[in-house]
Amino acid sequence: MRIAYLSTFYPFRGGIAQFNADLYEALAAAGHEVKAFTFTVQYPSFLFPGKTQYVTEQDKAKVIDSEAVLNTANPFSYCSAARKIAAWKPDILIMKYWMSYLAPSLGTVARILRRKGVKVVTVLDNVIPHETKFFDKPFSKWFLKQNSGCVAMSDAVLSDMLSLTPDKPHILVNHPLYDHFGAGMERGEAASRLGIDPAKRTLLFFGLIRDYKGLDLLIDAMALLGDEYQLVIAGESYGSFEKYEAQIAASPARDRIKTFNRYIGDEEVPAFFSSADLCVLPYKSATQSGITAISTHFDLPVVATPVGGLPQSVGGAGIGRMTEDVSAEAIARAIAGFTAEDDARCRESIAAFKAENTWEEFAARLLSFAATL
Repeated sequence: MRIAYLSTFYPFRGGIAQFNADLYEALAAAGHEVKAFTFTVQYPSFLFPGKTQYVTEQDKAKVIDSEAVLNTANPFSYCSAARKIAAWKPDILIMKYWMSYLAPSLGTVARILRRKGVKVVTVLDNVIPHETKFFDKPFSKWFLKQNSGCVAMSDAVLSDMLSLTPDKPHILVNHPLYDHFGAGMERGEAASRLGIDPAKRTLLFFGLIRDYKGLDLLIDAMALLGDEYQLVIAGESYGSFEKYEAQIAASPARDRIKTFNRYIGDEEVPAFFSSADLCVLPYKSATQSGITAISTHFDLPVVATPVGGLPQSVGGAGIGRMTEDVSAEAIARAIAGFTAEDDARCRESIAAFKAENTWEEFAARLLSFAATL
């Protein structure tokens, strides 16, 4: 089968580029002819809140050979991108969708390709964003209608999709586990590398820092936990980090909170997860989280708030513990109440989860679904 894959690929960086690279490799390994297409411009720089969209010399990233065809900010490129993809004569076009800004560009490409007889299947990260705007629903609804079918990775995303396009063919498949970070490290070595105390119970907040992810709740929760706990915050802030710095400075737990407010390269990831006892997702809203896929790769249990798809991906899968509600007090109680028995139970579930949720299985289910469209 000839599979065109339009999304974020090298030299763009981040979790979505990682996802695309892993799925691309799984599709190719299954014997299919796969061609990656990517953006000439993914976002205009003024719309991107981070430091850079691109892989740097310090980053370790999978280099997928791709053809840059689509400028999301230039409508004149939409049709030309579709023509270039169609000229390759694919049987199926796979895309990723995570924000309504992408709807006009990706939706136009999908519309043109479908008219040429190409099946279009999109893997949905988000349908309705966490930080909503007035155009999100109409844009996403129009985009979804241009697809032959969609793949959701959580109940929350599927529910959002069905609220906009109830009759759209779909499947629900768990987010595969990231496996490109390599093996974990010895805990003492990992703690030494981060400059933290290996004897304390270490909580990890990892990934992009955005308001909806509830870092402020976790900082407040630290003040309710004993001196045996320390918190590591690792990730680039989308927006100002000053309010968190002020909150940490005012916290009685400030000496037990260590921050790495920057993009964390792949080669650094093992140290963060290998030094931790729990990965904490104190989110105020969520769909699914790619952080759970990283945490599971390193056999690290999760504590998460009961929002969006987290009850399914964490609690339902047995890879962690859910808080009672979305509050600093509930987060602190869940952390303090996480016992050795809980840890053993979660690690057993993690082993089973890892065996089931591979990139090969995700690719096979996606293509089996596409064959029905």
